[in-house]
Amino acid sequence: MAEASLFTISLFLITTVLTLWLFYKVGNSKSLIFGILIWMAIVGLLGIYGFFRVRDAIPPRFIFLLVPGVLFVIMLLTSKKGKAFTNQLDLKWLTLLHIIRIPVEIVLFFAFIEGLIPDVMTFEGYNYDILSGLTAPIIYYLVFVKKRLGKRGLLAWNFICLGLLLNILTIAVLSAQTPFQVFAFDQPNIGVTYFPFVWLPTVIVPMVLYAHLASIKQLLYSKETLKT
Repeated sequence: MAEASLFTISLFLITTVLTLWLFYKVGNSKSLIFGILIWMAIVGLLGIYGFFRVRDAIPPRFIFLLVPGVLFVIMLLTSKKGKAFTNQLDLKWLTLLHIIRIPVEIVLFFAFIEGLIPDVMTFEGYNYDILSGLTAPIIYYLVFVKKRLGKRGLLAWNFICLGLLLNILTIAVLSAQTPFQVFAFDQPNIGVTYFPFVWLPTVIVPMVLYAHLASIKQLLYSKETLKT
């Protein structure tokens, strides 16, 4: 069985902590972070005890790595309290949060080398998500510092990077060991079913997804100019 190295695990743990810090800066909600930490503890224990690695369960347990986080994002975008929270988020930090995708992609690359995910899930395959992380500070600088780009530029960037995120999510799902697997049979996506990598689809991905959708919502429906 493939195993992650101490370096890969350590890098991922640092990445997770950084993601939590950036997400806190986005909304300054201690209660939300506390709730996320509780969710992380639950998911972490399930990962340690192999809950997500059961292959013949119905429904496939892999879906529990994605569905709860997506439902939480929907709740934040549609509920009364969620809407109020989303509307007051800092657009600057929502943009900067995406730099987290750089270390995430580095972790995925080492996970591939160690036999935990297929090459199509890395930047050497069909995963171009690292471009989102690399361009995030550039977009931040052009929009909020130099003011060379406005709402339309930031909106276009969010839509493009959202597409990149959906691309890698599709690849990850279709290469996992489920009845829906269509490729990567020689080296399937098993890494995210192990602790601590279970936090990637259950915590980090929903935060990144929410950051895009919250930004898009603000840019489309807010009549205010970008805050400087």
